[in-house]
Amino acid sequence: MPYDHRKTTRRTRSRTRGLALALAATGCCAVLAGCGASQASPSDGKSTESPKAAPSAATPAPSGPSGTASGPGTAPSLAGRTVALDPGHNSGNFRHAREINQKVNIGTTRKECDTTGTSTNAGYTEASFTLDVTHRLRDLLTARGAKVVLTHDADRPWGPCIDERAKIGNAARADAVVSVHADGSAVGNRGFHVILPARVREGSADTTKIVGPSRTLGERIADRFARTTGTAPSNYLGSGTGLDVRDDLGGLNLSTVPKVFVECGNMRDPKDAELLTSAAWRQKAAQGIADGIATYLEG
Repeated sequence: MPYDHRKTTRRTRSRTRGLALALAATGCCAVLAGCGASQASPSDGKSTESPKAAPSAATPAPSGPSGTASGPGTAPSLAGRTVALDPGHNSGNFRHAREINQKVNIGTTRKECDTTGTSTNAGYTEASFTLDVTHRLRDLLTARGAKVVLTHDADRPWGPCIDERAKIGNAARADAVVSVHADGSAVGNRGFHVILPARVREGSADTTKIVGPSRTLGERIADRFARTTGTAPSNYLGSGTGLDVRDDLGGLNLSTVPKVFVECGNMRDPKDAELLTSAAWRQKAAQGIADGIATYLEG
């Protein structure tokens, strides 16, 4: 879940677009989850790993459309492209309440540096999930020739703050930035969604140039995520499109390069939690995101 989810009343809803029909055509029958309001407390996040949470090595990317998309004697399809990946939250955040509660400038206002994120009822944390999926995604993109930059790799005790996360993608001049998350919504709220930046031009925030390309990136990811995981768009956000536009997230407001958040599922829903704690499903999630990024970058 994004660090500052639903904490302001300012937000912009995405309009239902033709993507809803495209997603329906994939034949998805299961429904996953999106981005809710609850956060994990220190007690929720006391276990950074559950029995199902141990990261598994990403399986090799297959050849063909879902693999490197390159044949003998040809360069990998994403050679020369840079992708920044942002694993949401940090497993150590709950031990550093003072640090992560300090407010930073998100362009339009000031908000908390970060949050603990959410967790399943069994204690598998969002931070563990996002890092695992990010590692799998990194391996898939690297196999296609992309240069991959991570905002963090569990190599720091907390953070980074959301403004620093945005700066890392900007400094890398990334062709695309994807922030990986899972939701903490109510039981029964299921289905993935992709959060897109609203058009914001206020204070130090100006998303004017990235709104269009970020929407295209988000649409590509939503389409491929649905196809690859077999899960449907959120049943509580986005009007069936799997897309939600927001103007209250610092990670989007401060970005100067195309960027989206992917909410892979609702950790508080038992059916979604079963998927999110499955290493096989996490590999599918990473594959779907990778395919969406590749489709976007390859035009």
